Amino acid sequence: MANKWRSVRLDRLGSAIFSEVAEWKAEARRQGADVIGLDIGSPDRPPAAEVMEALSAACLRPELYRYPGTDGSAKFRETAARWFARRFGVELDPDRELLSLMGTQDGLAHLALAVTNPGDCALLPDPGYPVYQAGLAVAGVEPVLMPLTEPHGYLPDFDAIPDEVWNKAKFMLLNYPSNPLSATADLAFFEKAVDIARRRNVLLVHDNAYSEMAFDGFRPPSVLEVPGAFDVAVEFHSLSKSFHLAGGRIGFAVGNRDALDALRALKSNIDFGVFLPVQEAAAAAMERDMARPEPVSALYERRRDRFVRALREEGWMIPFPKATMFVWAPLPAGWTSRAFSRELLAATGVASVPGNAFGSRGEGYVRLALVEEEERLEEAARRIGRFLREHEPR
Repeated sequence: MANKWRSVRLDRLGSAIFSEVAEWKAEARRQGADVIGLDIGSPDRPPAAEVMEALSAACLRPELYRYPGTDGSAKFRETAARWFARRFGVELDPDRELLSLMGTQDGLAHLALAVTNPGDCALLPDPGYPVYQAGLAVAGVEPVLMPLTEPHGYLPDFDAIPDEVWNKAKFMLLNYPSNPLSATADLAFFEKAVDIARRRNVLLVHDNAYSEMAFDGFRPPSVLEVPGAFDVAVEFHSLSKSFHLAGGRIGFAVGNRDALDALRALKSNIDFGVFLPVQEAAAAAMERDMARPEPVSALYERRRDRFVRALREEGWMIPFPKATMFVWAPLPAGWTSRAFSRELLAATGVASVPGNAFGSRGEGYVRLALVEEEERLEEAARRIGRFLREHEPR
């Protein structure tokens, strides 16, 4: 029976694969499986002890239970601006060029509502994180997908985008380091992106949630390092992965004042900001990082090395990711993404996400998250190896 209360907008949101995989995991557990959850990119470790202590102490301060305000506390904004300057060498006005968010997903989901009009379109990566299209669907904005392919380094080809698309586009969204692709981009690429955004009069939106999770000595840049980028660009940052504060739901946007003013105006009508004790904890995390840097990338680089090597020993020759907490794994011949992910979980207890959950060009891949300790990742690799041998083409 049809649900008469269900909006047609929900039909445009795309796959509910994350909820479906959760159901698959629940069923596997009911069958007695020892599930190794490599599906959701939620850090398995807590924040540093002093960050949790800052949160605990703040929770006992009665004055922090008032409405926090959409802009975020002055302490959080000023600390984030100092952290950004130290990390990227870019100075920010914490009052006009930085906006607190309930995580980057919150800001990215609401951006289209704030900066687009009926009839606009927006350029999105394919494959790309599902919230990009979800935000457009709610706003009634047409997505135009930019193919990201391995031969092109998983970078968009700006010259292949037709003039009529550029003329309708309100913004272009990029994501490096990339979820799900684990691809990276250097400053030269962002110089090209800023140049095309200026010439085509589009807002350049960069999701930089994985800026602290790159490997082999690479340090991802900010688009705002490009001279003139403040004229055309905004960038989103998250404390979820970099500081293991995923449950705290806190991040921030930086860059072009007009775009941030629009997002601020929208959010001031629909929420009251992030719980102030969480902002205290986030400020403590950034202060700690500036005083005694312990990049989280080292943890995930060790996990990457152990997991990928173990998979290769099992015969699955997947590439080493360059960044993020994900492995983007091409499937053996004969499998679809969904069938592989579903059958792998049922047979082995190892949970993954089908690549086509991230767009049509994700078909033929699965995403595996490095969110278990190294011994568990190696156990997952052994289970996957047995599964592949048992399902070799005959």
